[in-house]
Amino acid sequence: MSPYIPILGIMALAAAFLVVSVVLSLVVGPRRYNRTKYDTYECGIDPTPAAAGGGRFPVKYYITAMMFLVFDVEVAFMYPWAVAFDNLGVFGFGAMMIFLLVLGVAYFYEIRRGGLEWD
Repeated sequence: MSPYIPILGIMALAAAFLVVSVVLSLVVGPRRYNRTKYDTYECGIDPTPAAAGGGRFPVKYYITAMMFLVFDVEVAFMYPWAVAFDNLGVFGFGAMMIFLLVLGVAYFYEIRRGGLEWD
């Protein structure tokens, strides 16, 4: 149990800092409540009531987000490969070239379908 005592001490110190910070912000912080401060911000346009389902967004937003996630996660797999490049040899190089080929095919498919064009 003794090796964990410093970790528990740091966690207790962090929790104490959190509690003290929140309490001090409530005590010392300004109290200026007004309706405009808590209104939604829509670039100067008065907010309109939302539909029952929360309103509709164009599908292109979701497709763009999914495309970003797919390519971002695939690129994140390249970092460990780059770190261990010397130790992997020809097999590691070939595996990464196949991976990049699949990534390139998906990227060019997305370009051809017009997924990167924003109207």
